[in-house]
Amino acid sequence: MAAAGLSVAVGATPAAAGRPAAPPVRVVPAPASVETGGSPYRINLGTRIRVDDSGAARQVGEYLADVLRPSTGYPLQVTTHGTGGIRLRLAGGPFGDEGYRLDSGAQGVTITARKPAGLFHGVQTLRQLLPTAVEEKTVQPGPWTVEGVTIKDSPRYGYRGAMLDVSRHFFSVAQVKRFIDELALYKVNTLHLHLSDDQGWRIAVDSWPRLATYGGSTQVGGGKGGYYTKAQYKEIVRYAASRYLEVVPEIDMPGHTNAALASYAELNCDGVAPPLYTGIDVGFSSLCVPKQVTYDFVDDVVRELAAITPGRYIHLGGDEAHSTSHDDYVAFMDRVQPIVAKYGKTVIGWHQITGAHPAKGALAQYWGLDDTGADEKAQVAKAAQNGTGLILSPADRLYLDMKYTEDTPLGQDWAGLVEVQRSYDWDPGSYLPGAPASAIAGVEAPLWTETIVKNADIDYMVFPRLPGAAELGWSSASTHDWNDYRVRLAAQAPRWDALGIGYYRSPQVPWPTR
Repeated sequence: MAAAGLSVAVGATPAAAGRPAAPPVRVVPAPASVETGGSPYRINLGTRIRVDDSGAARQVGEYLADVLRPSTGYPLQVTTHGTGGIRLRLAGGPFGDEGYRLDSGAQGVTITARKPAGLFHGVQTLRQLLPTAVEEKTVQPGPWTVEGVTIKDSPRYGYRGAMLDVSRHFFSVAQVKRFIDELALYKVNTLHLHLSDDQGWRIAVDSWPRLATYGGSTQVGGGKGGYYTKAQYKEIVRYAASRYLEVVPEIDMPGHTNAALASYAELNCDGVAPPLYTGIDVGFSSLCVPKQVTYDFVDDVVRELAAITPGRYIHLGGDEAHSTSHDDYVAFMDRVQPIVAKYGKTVIGWHQITGAHPAKGALAQYWGLDDTGADEKAQVAKAAQNGTGLILSPADRLYLDMKYTEDTPLGQDWAGLVEVQRSYDWDPGSYLPGAPASAIAGVEAPLWTETIVKNADIDYMVFPRLPGAAELGWSSASTHDWNDYRVRLAAQAPRWDALGIGYYRSPQVPWPTR
């Protein structure tokens, strides 16, 4: 227990002697430690945002100013000079690459971090310490008070992701940016873009242009589809980086490839291109494993995608390859994984890749269910024991496209119904029997888009489950308590209202009355 204050749980702040109890610090994800006490700080007309003399710190400061100016009406100059106010400070310390310390008192608020990502995450916490009206886009009355508090925080896992399937239904650059901003609110640091599938190919490839122009020309239900030019993809990557998210592009193979097969007849074993596909069935398509042109194709696609992806990973998919024999699947993965390495990237694959020979350093993304067969789980656990890292995305816990209840108007239910408590109430560190806790790289919440066509659909399926997934990735297992979490989650609702995020009002959560 610290001498300068009282170490408390996030959801309960006891009163000091002679002082009324402060309101709970209802932050999501739960910080590692919170100490309350001391005088609050009030943002006012003269408040400045002081930053270190570095471009990255100034960028975070300008981001914070952009958040605060519309609702407060204050100028909030970003400067390297002065005292008091809000200070963003880069310094050595036990923060790691993404951790931070936030100190609030009568003279101001200081966020200290070792890296700019930590400053950015600290800013997200500061937003939650302010009244929810701070998220409004017009001037509000305030006051803009930050409780006297010290928060020390760092993430449990380095990989905290969400996936957006832009193949089943295509989403514009502006829509993806909006999704990125929503992820950043909860310290998510990875955006997985599912760029190819049977229904659509969504990234321009100069050496195989028909992939985008023809393979990207439709979507589920027969809409017009679309694709990202390389310039548009780079803009998504740049914007994500400004919010400290890394983009992981996925080109699913050898299955889920009808859009590519329809675009180029030579990729088919029989040399005949199938028609474009607008349904939602899976497992019927496969690249032709014996043909050399298949590997020329993969090499070109990976080379061009790696050149515009500064992040560490390229996701090769590998799931539901039901039309590929096991021997062909293994042979295919043995040939394509070295291509990814050749262009300086690390492989991620859906967990079926553990049935082949995962490359050194590869990550396997587990999407099975609680009741997935023991043999399949054992295969994944054995790979983890042998050095393959795991991203956990159990479909009946973290798939954001699963219906909440039988009456949910969107989504699917093949993995079951996934209410908010079920999505939150599990521990990634002990989820997969036999998998060492040290092998867990993190968690990811995928949103498949068979039924998702607009921003409102995204919001309704993502919220309120995304914050729970983010907390599973960020917060210590010791903080995971459903009864505490549901109260902190409920406190987020007015913030979503202010941000224009429509959400599912689960009866499991004590939402404030409107």
